[in-house]
Amino acid sequence: MKRIAFLHTGAVVIPAFASLAAELLPDVEVQNLLDDKIVGDLGHGVAPEQIEQRLADLGHAAVAAGADAVLFTCSSISQYAGPLADRLGVPVYRVDEAMADEAVQAGDRVSVVATLRTTVRPTAALLRERAELLGRDVRIEETVVPDAFEAAVNGDRARHDALVAAAIEDRAAASDVVVLAQASMASAAAGLQVPVPVLTSPERGVRRLAAHLAERTA
Repeated sequence: MKRIAFLHTGAVVIPAFASLAAELLPDVEVQNLLDDKIVGDLGHGVAPEQIEQRLADLGHAAVAAGADAVLFTCSSISQYAGPLADRLGVPVYRVDEAMADEAVQAGDRVSVVATLRTTVRPTAALLRERAELLGRDVRIEETVVPDAFEAAVNGDRARHDALVAAAIEDRAAASDVVVLAQASMASAAAGLQVPVPVLTSPERGVRRLAAHLAERTA
C-alpha cells in the first residue's frame, strides 16, 4: 500500500483532509505531519532558510517512514515544494495547484481572499505562475481579512466564516472568480450564493493527488 505524507501548518484542517483521503484515496495510507508554528514564524520574518530546513526535516522523517510522496496542505509554504522535492527525491504536491489552474481559466479577474498576509502572497504568486504556464493573462486582486484569523484563533468559527463570506460577497461583484487562499477557509463558502465561482483547495488538491498517483501506478 502506498503511503502519502500530508504536511500541515494547522491542526484544524487534519480532520477535513482525513475525510477527503478516505473518500478519494481509499487504497493509500496517510501520514499526518504538523508544524503549527511555521505560518506564525513566516509572519514574524523568520529566515526562509530556517523554514526550508524545518520542512526538510519533516519530509525526511516522512520518507524514512515509507512515504512515497508529500502533499503540502497549506498555501503559505507552496513555494518550498519544488526545492523540497529535490532534497527528498520524492514528489511534493501543492494542494492549491489544481485550484489555481481552474481559477486562471475561469476569467481575467481573479480575487484572492485570505485571513493572513503570509498566505495571500504565495497564493497570488502561484496564480501568476499557473497563468503564465497556461498562457493566460489575468489580473489578481488580494484581500486579507485579519479579523477572521483572530476569530479562528479564538475558536469562533461562526464569526470566521461570516467575515470571510462577507469578503467573498464584496469581491464577487468585481471578479470573474474568487479564490480562498487557505484550506481552513473552505467552510465559509458552504452554501454561499454569489454570481461567480468560489474556489477552495482541499477537495481539488486531493483529487489531483489521486490522479497523479493513478498515473504513476499505471
